[in-house]
Amino acid sequence: LFYFVPLESARSTKHGVHRGMSSVTIPPPACMLRPLEAPFRYLFGPGPSNVPPRVLAAGGRPIIGHMHSEMFGIMNDIKKGIQYAFQTSNNMTLAMSGSGHTAMECAVFNIVEPGESVLVAINGIWGERVAEIAERMGAKVHTLVKAPGGHFTNAEIEQALAKHKPVLFFLTHGESSSGLVHPVDGVGDICHKYNCLLLVDSVASLGAAPLLMDQQNIDILYTGSQKALNAPPGTAPISFSERACHKMFNRKTKPVSYLLDMTHLSNYWGNDGKPQRIYHHTGPVSGFFALRESLAILAETGLENSWKHHTEVAEYLWKGLEDLGLKLFIKDKDLRLPSVTTIAIPEGYNWKELLAYIMKHHQIEFTGGLGPSVGMVLRIGLMGYNCNKANAAMALAALEDALKQCRKSKA
Repeated sequence: LFYFVPLESARSTKHGVHRGMSSVTIPPPACMLRPLEAPFRYLFGPGPSNVPPRVLAAGGRPIIGHMHSEMFGIMNDIKKGIQYAFQTSNNMTLAMSGSGHTAMECAVFNIVEPGESVLVAINGIWGERVAEIAERMGAKVHTLVKAPGGHFTNAEIEQALAKHKPVLFFLTHGESSSGLVHPVDGVGDICHKYNCLLLVDSVASLGAAPLLMDQQNIDILYTGSQKALNAPPGTAPISFSERACHKMFNRKTKPVSYLLDMTHLSNYWGNDGKPQRIYHHTGPVSGFFALRESLAILAETGLENSWKHHTEVAEYLWKGLEDLGLKLFIKDKDLRLPSVTTIAIPEGYNWKELLAYIMKHHQIEFTGGLGPSVGMVLRIGLMGYNCNKANAAMALAALEDALKQCRKSKA
């Protein structure tokens, strides 16, 4: 039994005010005295996606120290899993302790120095983000801009590279805000012709659409854990080519972020050739357990099988949407992102009302646009664990129901 004793009142002494038993004046919040509640939902948006039981179980294993030898072994496994997923032999391969934005900032902060020129392809929100990050750290930012759903030809890219002479060119492979998968073939070769490094965002596409880091001459590639990899949000695989490492480790100035400084992170991940790993930060141990398991599932499935499966389910979804009389936002089938499908908002409907109805009555998350695509599209994501025809059929039935129930006047 616990007995609550009134606090002693403060009393003065020759050494100052004595607070008695306690100086706590803020009571425990009522919400923290209740158990955690989180509903089950079908996460059929652009991510995060539902996490398979096997990955949840891995994340729930007992914690070990972030500097234990067993933890280093797990980190080595993660590195090998990322090398397979990225199709790279790069030694400088690791996972960031943070979401995809962490990897995005790590790439820019470590490669670019203040005053250097950066070229960013913007056809959705992720290019906008990289441009702002580079601008904040003092780079001279140049942009190639197209409306959501647009893509850049290699000739357009080369013309901009020749004009601006950047040290880094950014391209989004899977632009989840518009549902576009961008062609990458030949871009790396063009960048190297102009002594420029190629940075590619594959957060929404890795494991769902073909991408070959070494064969396509990508210098820096990153992704996130919470999309087709099906781990919880909070870790972000990234890899740097030898060319990128040469630029990164021969800087005149230190990177603006200590946490994201690859000089330290390369040691923490055992990539710098030194015999001992030195403490830099406390990595997300449970997150790394889950990431390792998700990479193991991808390795067991096989990359090509994963790509094929995502395409087959996406095509099933696309046909079902067209059968409902809806228009797909990306007209060219070859440019559609298999993991995130975008639908042009049907005329006469309030898109927010459609999404709210589907969430309320079907416990399914779809989303609207993001950044420049807001008000233009609805987005359905079926990736990794969620990527199957049964879930596609469930998504189609929910959308059909919403279209019947939420009809709005065209006036």
